[in-house]
Amino acid sequence: MKPAPEELQARLGERFRDAMVSVDDDSHLHVGHKGAEGGAGHFTVNIVSEEFAGLGRLARHRLVYDAVADWMPHRIHALVIKAATPAELADRPDTAGNQSTGS
Repeated sequence: MKPAPEELQARLGERFRDAMVSVDDDSHLHVGHKGAEGGAGHFTVNIVSEEFAGLGRLARHRLVYDAVADWMPHRIHALVIKAATPAELADRPDTAGNQSTGS
């Protein structure tokens, strides 16, 4: 079954020690979707880490997927990943303060 958002947040916080991580459970938006039939979750992940510096979007997403690979596809069916560096977050004042600190 799908992980609780806090469980996913903790997993990502362990992998990205310096990160600010927030997780939204979007599973309710996918009721009836084939991927939701087995109980796997749909999540949006916001993660801010220095580790993303110098990496493109695809490389950042691969790092996040690698951190939860053992949960896919049985516990997690889909992730929307919003990955940024602290400097990039600072350049977007509309998103500042919308992150919570990871473990």
